Amino acid sequence: MRFTKMHGLGNDYIFLNCMEGAPEDLPGLSRRLSDRHFGVGGDGIICVCPSNRADFKMRMFNADGSEGAMCGNGIRCFGKYVYDKGLTDKQHLAIETPAGERELSLFLQNGVVTGAAVGMGVPVLGGPVPLLLGGREYAAIPVSMGNPHAVVEADDPAALDLNALGPLAERHPAFPQPVNVEFVRVLNRRELQMRVWERGSGETLACGTGACAAAAAVMSRGKLDREAVVHLPGGDLSVRWEEKSGHMFMTGPAAAVFDGEIAG
Repeated sequence: MRFTKMHGLGNDYIFLNCMEGAPEDLPGLSRRLSDRHFGVGGDGIICVCPSNRADFKMRMFNADGSEGAMCGNGIRCFGKYVYDKGLTDKQHLAIETPAGERELSLFLQNGVVTGAAVGMGVPVLGGPVPLLLGGREYAAIPVSMGNPHAVVEADDPAALDLNALGPLAERHPAFPQPVNVEFVRVLNRRELQMRVWERGSGETLACGTGACAAAAAVMSRGKLDREAVVHLPGGDLSVRWEEKSGHMFMTGPAAAVFDGEIAG
């Protein structure tokens, strides 16, 4: 079984071509391959599958084997994979995900995809939820980007112990299901600093859906313009929230790391 390791701002995934069928036990395969000591190493696996209603279908499994509904960094890499591997010659793609169809516009340089703009859908926001984490009370804004998020403003996200706070917030009883948690600080009207704890994977260097969720939560409170840059440990993402349509758009890079072959 051949694979391609790819990343979007350090949020890394192991891509499998499943156009002619998927391996058995994808959750178990994701746990095994994602291990950074005994496997390939990654935040999960992404399967490139055929679709009856879109150009392709994306299935994503986190490092713990749980299946995710949507992945913003992963879907940009997905677009790069299918174009660079010759599975399509389209630069505008519709990708089926469990969260619904997502539209991609690919950016090319010398015939190779370097990034993409993604239509991320309409954010759905809830009211503030009080969270007691590590003896301190925070106010979390629930946001759905097709997958669940909780956005928490913090004075200095870089100083937080996410290994301690992340698991508490991810499975906090205030939420009906585990959530991705974004700790954010507003730098100015056009910039947002963010760290993310992804459910099923832990802290990652970037999260596309999380950047959109965080921006929507802060924009909805009038603290951020509707076009902004989200600074993550792995790099920057540009987000735009259209006021008229309500749709969120995200732009960022996609990179291939290496190809390999799994034996056994």
